[in-house]
Amino acid sequence: MTFQLSEKTFKVPVDLFVENRQRLLEALKTKVPANSAVLLQGGVEKNRYNTDAADLPFRQESYFFWTFGVNESEFYGVIDVTTGKTTLFAPRLDPSYAIWDGKINDEKYFKEKYAVDEVFFNDTEKTIAEKLKALAVKNVYLLRAENTDSGDVLAEPKFAGSQDFQLNTQLLYLEMAELRVIKTEKEIDVMRYASKIASEAHRAAMKHMKPGLYEYQLESLFRHTSYYHGGCRHLAYTCIAASGCNGSVLHYGHANAPNDKFIKDGDMCLFDMGPEYNCYASDITTSFPSNGKFTEKQKIVYNAVLDANLAVLKAAKPGVRWTDMHILSEKVILEHLKKAGLIVGDIDKAVEARVGAVFMPHGLGHFIGLDVHDCGGYMGDATPRSTLPGLKSLRTTRTLKDRMAITIEPGCYFIDFLLDEALADPVKSAFLVKAEIDKYRGSGGVRIEDDVIIRAAGNENLSDLPRTVEEIENFMASGGQWTEKDIEHRVSEFLSK
Repeated sequence: MTFQLSEKTFKVPVDLFVENRQRLLEALKTKVPANSAVLLQGGVEKNRYNTDAADLPFRQESYFFWTFGVNESEFYGVIDVTTGKTTLFAPRLDPSYAIWDGKINDEKYFKEKYAVDEVFFNDTEKTIAEKLKALAVKNVYLLRAENTDSGDVLAEPKFAGSQDFQLNTQLLYLEMAELRVIKTEKEIDVMRYASKIASEAHRAAMKHMKPGLYEYQLESLFRHTSYYHGGCRHLAYTCIAASGCNGSVLHYGHANAPNDKFIKDGDMCLFDMGPEYNCYASDITTSFPSNGKFTEKQKIVYNAVLDANLAVLKAAKPGVRWTDMHILSEKVILEHLKKAGLIVGDIDKAVEARVGAVFMPHGLGHFIGLDVHDCGGYMGDATPRSTLPGLKSLRTTRTLKDRMAITIEPGCYFIDFLLDEALADPVKSAFLVKAEIDKYRGSGGVRIEDDVIIRAAGNENLSDLPRTVEEIENFMASGGQWTEKDIEHRVSEFLSK
């Protein structure tokens, strides 16, 4: 075992990371010359701006964690590609650490905890270079990774004495990102747990919901449930706890919109929130009425999105391109809107005119794993990023493969800016019925998001929530509260399976 917060949370086996290292070795053996090694640098704990009294809870860098499973700050790791030997370099802590932060662990502790061959304290400037030379290493492969969504670059490790080696910063990213795209069963086990905890926290929010609360109070309950019952100290991203018109703000919850609205009777709520456990993320969205009862208009929008979600869940199989799944979701939503009188005309032509993006401007979903928007979206057989509305927001255009982990998150929103722009466009406006659309303005939106493992034998939906209109209404109306004891029992049942 490499991680378990308590006996009430999931045990993460150290074999998960041993297997990841073996996968990396197999991928590199035929691609690198003899006397080669991989060198990775872990994350560094940081304080808030220029103070030393408000350190932020440390979270390991994802590529380093995928490889070694190390929870602590300021580590380096080396893998000898020829022998498979793994070495960790731990920071030498000042003796005063024992006063302020607790026990100083020795090399044996880290060697056993992380199942590596050797551990050395990184004592001098040239400790790493000296150990590489002792392994007869001549070629050092360093990770330099660019995120295709943010454009941010993870810089390669720097170490004294690096000039004595042949350095390569190109290969490792291509190999590691691709390996992270396809999850092992041990990784899926952790993700299954994270999504279970997310589901229980969403259920708690739904059950606690009533008009008269503030959005942040439901965010607080979600955070409490995730940590108290699931041991999830970190959330995978900033919580979106939107109600009413805020449901149409796609990334609501940020500093200028901090989940601070008063929730009114009849508001549609859109809660996009997910914790992570041992760095593995969940990402789930629920949409439901604040008073527990859908109006007819809310049913129309909700059922459009739910049918799109289910259609994609059924059709998304190995060999299917994700872009086609996005188009499928648009078609299903537009068919529902046409039936309700909001749009007219041929649905295929409406999709071609990008009317779908008026109501769903974001992409259908994204890879998920050690990052909520996981790496590898535009690698492999991905087609170039589109320039068209909606499609340009896709975080991957790849063909699906077995054991890919991806979110399915169609949505339908009434965003004044996009509606006004489309109504002023002679092509798009031909499909839009303004008088009917205007009846939905200010209502926000609906998104239904699930964490899904692509399987040749049938996809596995990791979410565990009431999803139909009837299920949601019955759950919210059922007697009693969703108590701490109820949640603890359900988590315990999950762990005992």
